[in-house]
Amino acid sequence: MGRLHTRGYRGIKEFFPELDVEIDLVMVADPVASSAQYAVDRLGYRSATSDYNDILNNPEIDVVSICSPNFLHREIAVAAAKAGKPFWIEKPMGRSLAESTEIAQAAADAGVATSVGFNYRHVPSIQHARELVKSGALGRINSVRAAFLADYASDPDTALSWRFIREHSGPGVLADLISHAVDLAQYIVGPVTEVTALTETFIKERPLPSQDGAQAFAKGGSGPRGTVETDDYAALLTRFRDGAVGTIEASRAHVGPHAEYTLEIYGTEGSVRWNFHDMNELQIATRNELGYRTARAAPGHGEFARFQPGVGLSMGFDDLKTIEAYQFVRSVVEGVQYAPSAEEGRQAIAVVKAAEDSMESGSWVKIAGVDTQ
Repeated sequence: MGRLHTRGYRGIKEFFPELDVEIDLVMVADPVASSAQYAVDRLGYRSATSDYNDILNNPEIDVVSICSPNFLHREIAVAAAKAGKPFWIEKPMGRSLAESTEIAQAAADAGVATSVGFNYRHVPSIQHARELVKSGALGRINSVRAAFLADYASDPDTALSWRFIREHSGPGVLADLISHAVDLAQYIVGPVTEVTALTETFIKERPLPSQDGAQAFAKGGSGPRGTVETDDYAALLTRFRDGAVGTIEASRAHVGPHAEYTLEIYGTEGSVRWNFHDMNELQIATRNELGYRTARAAPGHGEFARFQPGVGLSMGFDDLKTIEAYQFVRSVVEGVQYAPSAEEGRQAIAVVKAAEDSMESGSWVKIAGVDTQ
């Protein structure tokens, strides 16, 4: 993710030249010496350190990216806000609603711009879908179906890294993928007001890492195994403020779908369907059409024209991070919050917290702080 943020920053000058900024890669912090040196030798940072405080205390540095494991997000983000450094942070923003609230409040108190890595918002086809919903072209929205299905943890020999330890990651797929799906649904349809949920851990033990600091998806050794403390699967029933209902489902341990992230929105006059596997296409149906037609991403859909000249050419995942970088830096330069904010990151985790509470109570749980009117 640090490499992706770096590419994003570099891409601003090429794809968003009107912002007229120069990005200087000053310093990277990484406790793994080889990774820190890679950032200097290959990514172009001027220097490296093992202590992130060296970055926060450096007056040359205007903004920071937080690409650490989840358990360091609150610590670094709060420190960055107190140091007056705007920050771009990956999701889930905190391991819990309490941590996410603390991060959002620290940013608000310091008055710093923020950005949360909700990259799927920036897909041109998603922007097109949002325009159709907001314009009323689909009529009143009745239901939403989001399914974020992946296989990155489907191998039982994947090492017991930090992602599988509750203290280090918070919830599992609830935080990692459900938070993405919740943000996407709320971005297009509006706030979720109430949920009931279930989770399951399919692979209950994994091999201990063969070395300290093993990568999140590294294979374990043939030695002892440890207990998985986080969920592999989650499903939510949801109600939205404007009357729609829906399902939001996610898995990291399904065999088959690599990154099959789908969103379907059904209204009284039409519907749309999107699949990340075909990121640059949106399926659209209306009352006046027989079945679905394919609308390919085109100039006029989000930021597509920045990256490709015409229909039929494709954007990729890295381009979405460049848009994120641009929105973040523009927020800092202009003093207006364009990027998904820390408060929006908190709102996504508020839904995750309500889902956890519903599993304990066995009932529907309302989302704290959401205006239902």
